[in-house]
Amino acid sequence: MPQRVSLLLGVHAHQPVGNFPEVLRDAHVRCYRPFLQALHRYPDFRFSVHFSGWLLDYLLQHFPGDMELLHEMVSRRQVELFGAGDTEPVLAVIPNRDRIGQIDAFSKKLASKFGQRPQGAWLTERVWESTVVPALADCGIRYTIVDDYHFLCTGKTSAELNGYFTTEEESRTLDLFPVSESLRYKIPFSPVDDTVAYLESLADRQTPGIDPAAIYFDDIEKFGIWPETYQWVYEQGWLEQFIQKVLASPKIRTRHYGEYHAGERTRGIVYLPTVSYIEMNEWTLPAASANAYSEIVQQAKSGGWYEHKKAFLRGGIWKNFFSRYPESNWMHKRMLGLSARLAALPEQHRIPQMQQRLFESQANDAYWHGLFGGLYLPHLRRAVYRAMVELEALLDAVAPRPHFFTEDTDLDGVDEAYLQNGVLQAVLKLDRFASICELDAYRLKHNFGDTLRCQAEHYYHKIQTEELRSSDTASAGIASAHDRIGYKHEITAEDIAADDHPRGLFVDRLGGMFIAYRSLSSALENNHFQSENTEYPIHKRIVLDNNRLQVAYCFTGKLTQRFGTEINLAMPSCDGMGGRYLYRGKIPGGFGQSLELTGMTEIVLDDDTLGGRVVLTTSHPVTLRTHPHFSVSQSENGFEKIMQATTLLLEWPVTAAELIVALTFDAR
Repeated sequence: MPQRVSLLLGVHAHQPVGNFPEVLRDAHVRCYRPFLQALHRYPDFRFSVHFSGWLLDYLLQHFPGDMELLHEMVSRRQVELFGAGDTEPVLAVIPNRDRIGQIDAFSKKLASKFGQRPQGAWLTERVWESTVVPALADCGIRYTIVDDYHFLCTGKTSAELNGYFTTEEESRTLDLFPVSESLRYKIPFSPVDDTVAYLESLADRQTPGIDPAAIYFDDIEKFGIWPETYQWVYEQGWLEQFIQKVLASPKIRTRHYGEYHAGERTRGIVYLPTVSYIEMNEWTLPAASANAYSEIVQQAKSGGWYEHKKAFLRGGIWKNFFSRYPESNWMHKRMLGLSARLAALPEQHRIPQMQQRLFESQANDAYWHGLFGGLYLPHLRRAVYRAMVELEALLDAVAPRPHFFTEDTDLDGVDEAYLQNGVLQAVLKLDRFASICELDAYRLKHNFGDTLRCQAEHYYHKIQTEELRSSDTASAGIASAHDRIGYKHEITAEDIAADDHPRGLFVDRLGGMFIAYRSLSSALENNHFQSENTEYPIHKRIVLDNNRLQVAYCFTGKLTQRFGTEINLAMPSCDGMGGRYLYRGKIPGGFGQSLELTGMTEIVLDDDTLGGRVVLTTSHPVTLRTHPHFSVSQSENGFEKIMQATTLLLEWPVTAAELIVALTFDAR
């Protein structure tokens, strides 16, 4: 018998919590269904699969027939199911109690729905920290997958990475499979014959007596959702041909990870550094550092030494996203606080909905950004905040909080003041702006402060130099999303200019100059501020009254400049058809349009997605200017402008001693 290589082929199917139903349906029709149907026709082709818990729930409910195909393949031992955290959290950034809860919840779900409790686990974004070992092991997980890059960073060579290794932490052991970067870029982008020939070459170059493994585990969305892949994989028959030629090869056999794990011994002990997949090295760095890192990588590639020494060109780690993006860090620290509150809650007060909402708030996608990752996508952040707002309301109902307290939630050295009355919650950043960074309406289950400031991104230099306006594809096969550059929208220099202030609510200016405030320590609660850089003191006070937020400005002297405040409101419909302004019985425009009104004292922001409205009123006539706030993001489909909030600019001459601006939040 010729030497054979064991092909351990795994695919990972995931959609973010809160993604649009039409996106889920399209992903299933173009990817999940045809993939399962193709593999179902070949019972001898063994493979592994991981569907994230939220997506699996959706597919079981809406496409039970296709899920029955998966169940049948599991029953006939064609498929091995992989576990993970139920809502696809990055395990390294949630508390250990929640790691165990998430992993166990999903393992029980697989056992209940498919009759198979997993022994292997998908590791979200392959973010490795040794601290995750105990939770995985305690939940019955015996092995997980990481990139071969993780192993190269320890000094291992590619030739050694044809089996699994063992690591340990706190007296628990876990086995690790190194996923081949070469295979990740070949499957399914290279021609079938080239891919199969590469797999066969892995068998030819092995030492007799050693059962080598070709290890692949990557996003199933590469099989139909990435650009051009539906035509390539299904219409042109790449997947069917690949299956047939692998099964026909005398040098390749398909096996489950569990089958290989049970039949082979570990290649030895290994301790991996804190790391994710290689592309993440650049994405996690601030723009200037990421550009410097990218330049070094390009020099290494041009010099011909990159492949041999890339493990020693280390960039950032996944947790850098919290230090890069204040909005991500704020979400994360708010989630940790709610997790601690739930953990401290007596058992008799807990209900299953609490833990489910906590798990939903830990879904990874809204916390980061690279070529993928959804921090820039408002509907994904909204899903996280909706879960947190719901959980907070449930906790407050059984373990009430004070109506006012201060803490440094995001650990940035600046305290925040929390004002809440059970209906609304306003979180004030106690810095010089004295603005609101979070504004929750519990009945609407929404954070109106959930926006994103514009900051420099490492990929902006591609826009600025207008390089690679069209995709360069290889003469054979198709290009990976990592190698494409495209434009969904026209992007200008103004679109990528960085903000010079936080995108909060009630950011004040006098004569165009930002007003610097200090908190009045003599006040009973720190929601009373006084200006420090104006000729006459300006007092600002923020109060809650049922479903009404009121900001009162008191002017102690005659000011000749015009006073203005900026309110950035995260409206769920963004620039879609469901969001509109209502003014004096008419609709002057949608949230995606600019608007200017003089002598305004009331305007309504009506939002179908929200299922409610915001009524803005002023005690004296003001000039109102509105415009959509966009940021520029990149995705596998190209650069795009994404609306983050509607910006309301109120301006008036200081002719009265006091002006009150109020926001009232009503459900329909």
